[in-house]
Amino acid sequence: MESLLAEFQMEAKTTRNMLERIPDDKFDYKPHDKSFSMGKLASHIAEIPGWVEVSIEADELDFATYKYTPPDVKNNEELLAFFDKSIADASEVFKRNSDEKLKENWTMRQGDTVYFSTHKAGVIRSFVLSHIIHHRGQLSVYMRINEIPLPSVYGPTADEQM
Repeated sequence: MESLLAEFQMEAKTTRNMLERIPDDKFDYKPHDKSFSMGKLASHIAEIPGWVEVSIEADELDFATYKYTPPDVKNNEELLAFFDKSIADASEVFKRNSDEKLKENWTMRQGDTVYFSTHKAGVIRSFVLSHIIHHRGQLSVYMRINEIPLPSVYGPTADEQM
């Protein structure tokens, strides 16, 4: 659990560095009609760490019965507060669980339709971490288009030479 928590916290730091650069006046920006707005995309990224709890402490997520309420953040200050709380809550979930828990099976479904079923460690890596990284990549494109300097992620960027 310790190594997964360390990886989670490293990605959280990188993600926060991106989120903190989003100006309030760009929250409504959309690169395409079918795209999330920058604010909605950033809010989605900020909510994903909250999925650690259901991924470790539940055995499934059934969209047929799950009551989803998307986050409603209106500016960068609210975004960062929401993200920081999501990270803190997820970190506590990691700390109160064991490696044995990560070996248990977890299923994502919509009623009788099973989307996937795997061990909880795999769920954290794919459904949580890879999901954050995927959307963070999308956000970096939104930021580049809007001339928002990109922070270092896994090394220097054209905007930040470590």
